[in-house]
Amino acid sequence: MYIDKETTESFLPQGKKGFCVFMAKRLHSSSMTAAFFRKEALIHSLSAFILEFLGNARNGMTQIASYLRSPMTRQCIKIFMKADSMSGSVLPKGGKTMKKLLKAVLTGSLLGLSILGFAGCGGGQSGSSSGGGSVPKDTIVVGMSVDPETLDPAVTMDNKGWQITYPAYERLVKYKVVDGKATTEVEPSLAKSWTVSDDGLTWTFTLNEGHKFADGSPVDAKAVKFSIERVQKMKKGPSDYFKVVKSIDTPDDKTVIFQLDKPFAPFLYTLAVNGSSIVNPKVMDQAKDNDMGSSYLATHTMGSGAYEITSYTPSQSIKLDVQKNYSGKAPSIKHILFNSIKDPSAQRLQLEKGDIDIAEGIPMDQIDQLKDNKAIHVYEDPSLLCSIVYLNNQKLPTSNKVFRQALSYAIDYNAIIDGAVKGRGQQLTSAVPEGMWGKDESIKGYSYNLDKAKELLAKSGENVTEINLLYSGHAAFDEAEALIIQNNLQQLGIKVNLEKVAWATFRQRADKGDFQMALGTWSPDYSDPQFFLSYWLDSSYWGLPGNRSFYKNDEVDSLLREAEVMTDKDGRTAIYKKVQQIAFDDAPYLFLFQTKVLTPMRANIKGFAYNPMLDSMYDFEHLSKE
Repeated sequence: MYIDKETTESFLPQGKKGFCVFMAKRLHSSSMTAAFFRKEALIHSLSAFILEFLGNARNGMTQIASYLRSPMTRQCIKIFMKADSMSGSVLPKGGKTMKKLLKAVLTGSLLGLSILGFAGCGGGQSGSSSGGGSVPKDTIVVGMSVDPETLDPAVTMDNKGWQITYPAYERLVKYKVVDGKATTEVEPSLAKSWTVSDDGLTWTFTLNEGHKFADGSPVDAKAVKFSIERVQKMKKGPSDYFKVVKSIDTPDDKTVIFQLDKPFAPFLYTLAVNGSSIVNPKVMDQAKDNDMGSSYLATHTMGSGAYEITSYTPSQSIKLDVQKNYSGKAPSIKHILFNSIKDPSAQRLQLEKGDIDIAEGIPMDQIDQLKDNKAIHVYEDPSLLCSIVYLNNQKLPTSNKVFRQALSYAIDYNAIIDGAVKGRGQQLTSAVPEGMWGKDESIKGYSYNLDKAKELLAKSGENVTEINLLYSGHAAFDEAEALIIQNNLQQLGIKVNLEKVAWATFRQRADKGDFQMALGTWSPDYSDPQFFLSYWLDSSYWGLPGNRSFYKNDEVDSLLREAEVMTDKDGRTAIYKKVQQIAFDDAPYLFLFQTKVLTPMRANIKGFAYNPMLDSMYDFEHLSKE
């Protein structure tokens, strides 16, 4: 039904409905908004916000903040503002003031005020403001475009969750930074040294002194053993890192011995990933229903890193503060706030005003418009971040190899690179990106050839007139990418139905294989082609761990498992090139492109160094503000 005065009055208390009734009438009479306001929840969300503001003012700011983050609320405000400017009518008494308020909401100034000033981020209380914005000098505010599913290191396989957990935990080794530049090599962290046996099966680590968890208890060998074994017992995505670990021994508090059942070439590098985070064994005090404390760690941290979570409001904000027992140098940044801001335009506006310091969800075309703003610095770094399309190899029509080849020739790769990432990328020609050792440079990738695509489509025998493409908007370029693919396949005579879902829903369906085609991105956790080839192509990694096309080729499985136990790099490279040739012919995915990563942040932030192994992570403990 349309939203009218009677509908509005049904959920507004008497005496506080004047402005809302007026707005409901206006929206009801505006043909441009009719489609939106068939949804009662839309006007209800905005009305609730207005009532909260009028009735509670400053005391209701935290609650108001939750209303402001509603996408429906923001859409409603935008349409109302536009409708009023078009009609030329006069606002009721008090309406001009309210319109100023709504404009403040859209520009982000009210949202920044409510979060930083009243929600306990340290705004205005600790440290002076810097860079002309409202964020204090000892605080960094990040605009999150996607909410994390869980923060348990033994469960999450999502970089958007890792960016929160990574600074809260330590691991045996960490990625090295040289002269302010990130590298893909590792160096000591909790471990001060290590040795490996000649056969590659026994790894012995000696721990550093003085590391403590946030509660003051020491980080010892037993904690390391507990954490890795907990990951194994949880049997979630991160457990794949430790499939080769047969046993862990702790002869004393400072010695940890890993015994592998077979050599695993990237083993040392897996100890730097988020899943290798060392968790306080006292998490077992929080265990419920044999979950080993996972429900607690979904929203809390129990690590020895520089920060710990002190506040978590689902779908709104996550706050981290420096943890007092951290053994390293005291960070300049004392507080980190991750704000859930799903609207890219809102992120951009808040970044420009200085209400957030780092924006994650701004499309590249909008980022280009920020480059003339001297208060903002846009870091542009080469990366190993890849964009692919999962083609479900277990369901028709994408289980048909020839049909998959037809799709591969139907894609205009240059158009996607130009349209989705504004030319800041290159075609992903095989299952190993440029810049990673082991890539077969002789493979030039599929090219856009519509005639060839039509020929293969006919040869496949699949009479396909439409197909579904699942995506979430997780990457800022997802929307543009989906539209270009839709247009490309339309030229092949296939209608693409775009199905956009929430990130959590997308991951659940990708894990189950509940899709025909799905947009995906991938960046490595460690610098080894195994992280691309095995995870994408080995059938033992089906689902969320990596092989989200549910591809299976017995020869590929055998070759990949052989390469994993080899220590000879040349031998591994030869195998990996053979696998890339097979995968090119099988076309289990649409290999689209690898892109540069653009990171817009306030120019007064210093010390940032992008690491392709730690995509979306910011190394907060080494950042500072001028």
